[in-house]
Amino acid sequence: MTAAGSAATGESVKYDAIIVGAGQAGPPLAGRLTAAGQTVAVIERKLVGGTCVNSGCIPTKTLVASAHTAHTARRGAEYGVSTGAVSVDMAKVKARKDGIVLGDRSGVESWIEGMPGCTLIRGHARFEDPHTIRVGDDLLSADRIFLNVGGRAVAPDLPGLADIDYLTNVGMLELDTVPEHLVIVGGSYIGLEFAQMYRRFGARVTVLERGPRLTPREDEDVSAAIEDILTAEGIDVVTGADGLRFSRRDNSSAGFEVVARDGAQPIAGSHLLVAVGRRPNTDDLDLERAGVEVDARGYIVVDDQLRTTAEHIWAMGDCNGKGAFTHTSYNDFEIVAANLLDDDPRRVSDRVPTYALYIDPPLGRAGLTVAQVRASGRRALVGKRPMTRVGRAVEKGETQGFMQIVVDADTEEILGAAILGVGGDEVIHSILDVMSAKLPYTAISRTMHIHPTVSELVPTMLQEMTPLS
Repeated sequence: MTAAGSAATGESVKYDAIIVGAGQAGPPLAGRLTAAGQTVAVIERKLVGGTCVNSGCIPTKTLVASAHTAHTARRGAEYGVSTGAVSVDMAKVKARKDGIVLGDRSGVESWIEGMPGCTLIRGHARFEDPHTIRVGDDLLSADRIFLNVGGRAVAPDLPGLADIDYLTNVGMLELDTVPEHLVIVGGSYIGLEFAQMYRRFGARVTVLERGPRLTPREDEDVSAAIEDILTAEGIDVVTGADGLRFSRRDNSSAGFEVVARDGAQPIAGSHLLVAVGRRPNTDDLDLERAGVEVDARGYIVVDDQLRTTAEHIWAMGDCNGKGAFTHTSYNDFEIVAANLLDDDPRRVSDRVPTYALYIDPPLGRAGLTVAQVRASGRRALVGKRPMTRVGRAVEKGETQGFMQIVVDADTEEILGAAILGVGGDEVIHSILDVMSAKLPYTAISRTMHIHPTVSELVPTMLQEMTPLS
């Protein structure tokens, strides 16, 4: 049997299960399978822990915490606290982030390597046939195969972009100095988190969004409030940037210029972040040899229980197009494990879509937007409350944003909610839990909440709803 992390030996080894990718779904599934007495090979070509641990949630939220601390320190006088001049040591900020990432990655590695019956194999996996995977010179076979291969950032084909140095979310995490002027292409979740954190670190920041507004999947009032939050901190936002053209500045690789649209003045920048989307890592697995189909965007086609077009192969996480978050990936693992090991027929369609945008204050989202409910034509009620009327937010000096909820007027079920404000990423869960339980909104509106909290105003908001026009 191939040892964990060993070089290719030309062996052919049979396992009960093979898991390709050690992201958020792979390791816990390996834990369940080995606990059931199965032999499992976990194959990882890069870093154990996947996007979340290495280039996603954990490092970015660690940086967000440092940026929040700097921002709060600068606001000290508002709270009657004198701090003096505030400076950011980006090398120390990065070192803190690296230490947390390394600790988490090492923890997952130790977990996998300590599983009885599990072998961690380093290398690139490609299918030889429906039940056989090649890693270097080794051939591995199994009755069941699980794909947890994740995704990666993509760069659009824009004029001049290939001629200049640019960063993706991965490269941004390696900066140990503060950019003079960070230009970000993409006004959605990844781009906006980096925009605010680097502005708070001291960089000049410009966000270029080709569409008419930031975060286009959100309701217009949410997008507008997000832009207000960012511009209030000195971030330049350019929407309608649909004619982007790049060029080197002064024939030097040290800087660049970008024209956002025809007739616009060039914007000079020192660093460029491209954050316009991601693609699944499915293009170099030889999936066709296994009978696994992908859609036009490269996502693996799966059914409601995450089985692919090959009945012995499952796909979990970012590669299946069912969600691009750590929590959806982990829930994918739970669905697969429940069906295979617990005789519990859980399904993807059972879950309520939910996510957060980690600017400060954060946005917590669940279910449908108001626009989606309006487009459905159903009778609905909507409630909205500005954070300026939330006592806890006023006390904390964090009154930006608002909370909003939409309810089916006939069934009284909550259809969706957005909490943009202090604690929004936590408050949303009380609403999410009621939605998942399919209870009427009165399950919250008649519940006594603790004072003083942000959550206590959710019942009040529900008691003040009006018909959605």
